[in-house]
This record gives sequence, C-alpha cells and structure tokens, in this order.
Amino acid sequence: MKLATLRTPDSSTITTAAVLDTDGAYPISAVPDVLALLRLDPAERQDRIAQAMAGSPLPSDSLDYATVIPNPGKVLCIGLNYRNHIAEVKLEEPKYPTIFAKFASSLTGPNDSIEIPTEDHRIDYEGELAVVIGTAGRRIAPEDAAAHIAGYAVSNDISMRGYQGRTSEWLQGKCWDASTPVGPWLVTPDEFVDGARITTKVNGQVVQDDSTNDLVFSVTELVSYISAMTELQPGDIILTGTPAGVAVSRKDENGRRPWLKEGDILETSIEGLGTSRLTFHNQ
Repeated sequence: MKLATLRTPDSSTITTAAVLDTDGAYPISAVPDVLALLRLDPAERQDRIAQAMAGSPLPSDSLDYATVIPNPGKVLCIGLNYRNHIAEVKLEEPKYPTIFAKFASSLTGPNDSIEIPTEDHRIDYEGELAVVIGTAGRRIAPEDAAAHIAGYAVSNDISMRGYQGRTSEWLQGKCWDASTPVGPWLVTPDEFVDGARITTKVNGQVVQDDSTNDLVFSVTELVSYISAMTELQPGDIILTGTPAGVAVSRKDENGRRPWLKEGDILETSIEGLGTSRLTFHNQ
C-alpha cells in the first residue's frame, strides 16, 4: 500500500492523507496527514482507508505531494552506514551507528524547490532510504523490529558542508529549514524489496547508484539500537545513510567539487518507492 500527504489544490499549507493506486489518490476524510493516520487505532485506520477507497480518486497528474510525515516527533539520521561511502571518505567501518538528529522544520516536500543559503554554497546531496515507525516501542529486540515499521520512503539528506565542517558535530550542517525531502509516498513493508536499488541524479547524470544491501547496520538493527535510548513513536523517521558518490568526495578537472547550484535538478529514486525531484534556487 502507498500512503501520501497531499497539499490541497487551493493551499500550500492545508494537507490531507491519501491512499494511492494506479487510478490516482483517494483522500482520507478528516485525516490531515500520514502521521495522523498512523496514530489512529489500527481498526479505525483500516476503516478510514476502506471508506476512502470507496470514493472517487484524484488523478495522478494533479497531485502536489507534501513531506510524508509533516511533523514527526523525531527525525534521526545515520552517518557512515554504506560500506562504499565509508571507503570513499577513507574511514574505518564503525562499530556502532553514528546518529545525529534533524528538526521537523528541516523537512520539505519531495518535489519542492530548495534554497541555497547565502551563508553556505557548499550544498551536497545524500540520497537515503527513510524508515517510518508505525508502532511505538522501547528496547525493541532486533527480531521484533520489523513489526514496528510502518513503511519506507525516499529521502535526501541535503547537507550544508561548510557549516557541517566547522566543528566535529554535524548538526549545524544538517538541520537547515526546508532542506530534507521525504516522499513522495510511504510504502508499506509488504511492498518493499529487500536490497532495493537507490539512485541519485544531478541534472540527469547518475552520481549515486547502490543497493540498500550495502548498509553496515540494517534497518532492524537501527530500530533496535535507537529504541534502547528513546521510545520510538508512530511517525518517527530514521534516515539510514547514504551511498558513495557524494559531492564532497568528487572533484572536477579543476579540482573543484560539484556542489549543487541554482537551477540544478536533483532526483533521488529507490526501487518501488518512487522518485523525489528537487530544484535549487539562490536565497
């Protein structure tokens, strides 16, 4: 099943949750977003979805996707979690997950325009698999973690590398407002392919291409590890890390790194989860 948070046609701020299929999107009455849907009692959630599917769909070409989970309680991100990315930055494979946080205000729609701030032009892309929690839990065993996952989505950990590199703590380069797309939709675990291909393109050129099987710490290991320190709640998001190919590890013939710039188009795709297509503009 695919679930999305859609902006209404007459507003950029009013949203509704919807179920997607090949016919289009079926808005779910009185449910403003996917987070609100996940917080419903499971039986009521299924009733709301069934009622929506009995209605008329919105055509696919008319949909305006907001970030899937507009106001999660937690956005937790994992650094250095693809083996080929660890190799390209010449670091050792970590013994434990490297975790940093984002704020809800850092999230944005999957097809929105991203601002390049005047404070930092070193804007990098990091295509990532996002995991959304569906069932609350604390100290979750790895073998039980899958039951706590609502689904998966495309994301990109857009990074302001200049600010990130100012100190050994990464937060200041990772939490800029409206810089992290999640979506276009949430796909339930039964429809997600293990080892799905993840691809990032800049202006049509492939810059990242890998399998989610290259993760050092698997999705279930991450859910279990994080839940030891904090109770995970429905709608919490975990960004699981990025593969090799980021701009900070590339240089052109003049020794310059290919930072994202005004007019660039960034596409992030994960097999079965769709594509996020962002444009960039100067502040």
